Amino acid sequence: MLNEGDKAPCFSATADDGSTVSLADYNGKNVILYFYPKANTPGCVHEANAFRNDIKKFEALNTAIIGCSADTIEAQTHFKEKHHLNFPLLADTEYKVISAYDARRMKSFLGKTFLGIVRMTFWIGTDGTIRKIWNNVTPKGHGAEVLAALQAG
Repeated sequence: MLNEGDKAPCFSATADDGSTVSLADYNGKNVILYFYPKANTPGCVHEANAFRNDIKKFEALNTAIIGCSADTIEAQTHFKEKHHLNFPLLADTEYKVISAYDARRMKSFLGKTFLGIVRMTFWIGTDGTIRKIWNNVTPKGHGAEVLAALQAG
């Protein structure tokens, strides 16, 4: 289990456009790495749109946004195009990044228990350490909450 203050696990994964995105690509920047269960579901759309709408504010704070789920490249591409998202979405179909950040856990829904992706967000600082972790995120208001944390320093 990762904690605030830990070195962020390095990662490399394929993005929605087929390019490879690595944490190392963002050296010297803050990174908001957020995990979501499935592209194009209501909560995921709401969360992604909030980050999209405030992208200029995040960029002004030297911050990049990266979304990640186990969806295929095609599903991520469709999600990004449909909602005009302006940041990379990682297609982590082998759960390498998801597992490294402990975002895959036992979940419960309608009385059933299953292994699924937990909606959570990491603020990785410019030095590569985890500055803040948001567990079990509620999509509404989350983008503003993350932005406020960055603005507070």
